[in-house]
Amino acid sequence: MNEQVSGKEFIRLVQKRGWILNRINGSHHIFTKAGQRERIVVPLHGNQALKLGLLKHQMKIAGLTKADL
Repeated sequence: MNEQVSGKEFIRLVQKRGWILNRINGSHHIFTKAGQRERIVVPLHGNQALKLGLLKHQMKIAGLTKADL
């Protein structure tokens, strides 16, 4: 997976999947979804790409696949 996804782009994808912005703590946007215990924390640093490990972990929680990017 060589996809470079910025925090802004990932936030748009997550919101399309029904995740709701719960709160913002500094530059970290925290999303929750009814019926899910996990939360998604997306660091928003301008248009900087998310690190690969973080991206994969958050995609797993959100139920996103590589094709969704």
